[in-house]
Amino acid sequence: MRMSRGTSFFLLAFGVWSWIIWITFARNLWASDNAWNSDGSPTSFFFVHAALTVVSFVLGTVIGIIGWRGWRATRTTASRRESEFS
Repeated sequence: MRMSRGTSFFLLAFGVWSWIIWITFARNLWASDNAWNSDGSPTSFFFVHAALTVVSFVLGTVIGIIGWRGWRATRTTASRRESEFS
């Protein structure tokens, strides 16, 4: 399957955006009073949101890698076409 440059760029940008957003979310989760019991142990709120964060990091990374590979493939195809016409 071939992706357009626009699609590849969108996927790559989504991967980067996902990391930026979820790093901020993870910092806020760590600082949240809802995430910790009075004795300092994590709550179920923390575990659920930590799991969401980890899954989002993984999906953002995978989507970003797909976008990066698509972007590189379009560049390689474009350079091959240029060398054919030279």
